Amino acid sequence: MLDIRNLRLAYSSPDGEPPTPVIDTPDWSVAAGAQVALVGASGSGKTTLLNLIAGIVLPDSGEVRLDNTDITRLNEAHRDRFRADNIGYIFQSVHLLPAFTALENVALGMKFAANRAGTAHALDLLEKVGLRERARYFPRQLSAGQQQRVGIARALANRPKLVLADEPTSALDSRNRDAVLDLMQRLCTDIGAALIVVTHDEAVARRFPTTLHLSDINRVN
Repeated sequence: MLDIRNLRLAYSSPDGEPPTPVIDTPDWSVAAGAQVALVGASGSGKTTLLNLIAGIVLPDSGEVRLDNTDITRLNEAHRDRFRADNIGYIFQSVHLLPAFTALENVALGMKFAANRAGTAHALDLLEKVGLRERARYFPRQLSAGQQQRVGIARALANRPKLVLADEPTSALDSRNRDAVLDLMQRLCTDIGAALIVVTHDEAVARRFPTTLHLSDINRVN
C-alpha cells in the first residue's frame, strides 16, 4: 500500500558547508491496514519522514507511492488534494483552530476532500471519540486529551487509507496516553486504514504489533 524507494533528503547549510543528510531510506513498505510504531530520538528525522510520506516536504530523490501513486511527482495542488483524500495526519501539537468549535474543526478537514461528508459525519466521529456532548466547545474549553481526540476525529474525517501520527501522546499522562492510543488504533482498524506512529517512547511502541527503530530503515542514523 505504501512503498518507499531510495528516498533521500539533505538540509542545506547556511554557512556554505555541505548539505546535512537527514533521510536515506532505500526500501520500506507498509501493508494496507498495518499498524506500525517507528521509534527514534528527538531530532532523528521522524517528523521529516512523515512529512515526506504526506507530501508536505519533497525529497531530493526517490519515490513515495501510496496505492501506486508517486506523491513526489505530483504538483503542489495535486499533492494537497491527494493528501486530503487519502492521508490523515495527527500532529504532536494538535493545531486545532482556536476560533472554531470541536465540530467545526472536524468538519473543516472535509472541505478539502473530493468526497465531502456533512455535519452528521463529523458528529458521528465526535461520538466515536467520546466527545459528541462537547461538539460546540472551543479548544480552550477542552483538556489536552480531549483536544487530541478531536485531532483524531479530524484526521479520520475523510476515511483515509493511511494515518500518520507524530508523537500524538507526548503531552498526555500515561492514562490519557493509553486511552488515546487505544482509540486511534481501534478507529483505524474500523475503517481499514494503515497507521504509522512515530515516537521516542518505548511504552508507546510496545502497544503496536510492529515496531521499528528509525535506524532500521534510515541509513543516516
